[in-house]
Amino acid sequence: MAELGAHLAGPAAGGDCPSVFEAVAQESLMAALRPALRHLGRVLAEAHPARCGFLWRWFDELYLLLDLLLQQHCLRTLSASFSENFYGLKRIPTAEPRQHLATAGLPRRQHWKSLLLLVLVPYLKGKLERLVSSLREEDEYSIHPPSSSWKRFYRAFLAAYPFIHLSWEGWFLIQQLCYILGKARHHSPMLRLAGVRLVRLTVDDVQAMEKTVAGTTSNHIPGLKAQVQSAVRKAVGGFAFSLSTGLSISMFFLQFLDWWYSSENQETIKSLTALPTPPPPVHLDHGATSALLPKLKTVCPLCRKIRVNATALSTSGFVFCYRCIYSYVKTHQRCPITGYATELQHLVKLYSPES
Repeated sequence: MAELGAHLAGPAAGGDCPSVFEAVAQESLMAALRPALRHLGRVLAEAHPARCGFLWRWFDELYLLLDLLLQQHCLRTLSASFSENFYGLKRIPTAEPRQHLATAGLPRRQHWKSLLLLVLVPYLKGKLERLVSSLREEDEYSIHPPSSSWKRFYRAFLAAYPFIHLSWEGWFLIQQLCYILGKARHHSPMLRLAGVRLVRLTVDDVQAMEKTVAGTTSNHIPGLKAQVQSAVRKAVGGFAFSLSTGLSISMFFLQFLDWWYSSENQETIKSLTALPTPPPPVHLDHGATSALLPKLKTVCPLCRKIRVNATALSTSGFVFCYRCIYSYVKTHQRCPITGYATELQHLVKLYSPES
């Protein structure tokens, strides 16, 4: 038992290496930030659909730019990602036994590899998961003709995806087990592909960071062009530093909110089911709404025909044909009547007693 505890505390690669708990915890930090920002974007989009609707429709791309700016700043100035620096870690090249100061940054090749793997891989992984979810819904409700070649292709893709996902997760699990047992210097395959490994910050690193923040070093910059470039660089760096500091402080509140809502989740669901039906949206013009809605309640507001496979939007309560509202929400990510931000998961099929 003592030997296993020693392995978990730090692998045999060296005492400066973080424990597996530190390595895994820093990865979960950004995983807690993304849902919080996504929820914020959704609230703003629902409150102001016209002005803030783009926050919901383009959330993945906006988060990609935000993450790119943050990770670029941290890698350039701290030799670590945001979450790694939060846990007192830094990256060093695997091939170099001697450690450099964190403020010196990574070599150019390792820097760009790390940036791409930190930012681009999670973005593509999220997009792939959304694509699989969308294809499964289309396959369940037979959106495409049964004989189409496209349907045969994505059915084969859906059949192969669980094995692809299992291989991906198994790759990470095996790497972590090797790290625990001291057989590897990386807890994640992404670090290995980037050619870096994680180590703990030293006293010299902390002192160098404090000097950088205090601005003890100054360079004489001749020429107007160089001064403009320096001002832009400082402005971007200052924004990224403020963002990094703000996110560090907000992490404590995110952990508290996560605990708060998880402990009260069941009671909240029970209380919501007892609430009366909410009134129609107050921000809509009555005349414009009347023009969009048909006079007959059995007619779909989109195709103006008798509804087929009646489907309601949980975000607004209006009812449409399934095919009509599925195609509209998939394209526009909003309710066609109220403009509320909407996803495919908000579609609720309605079944009459006759069916």
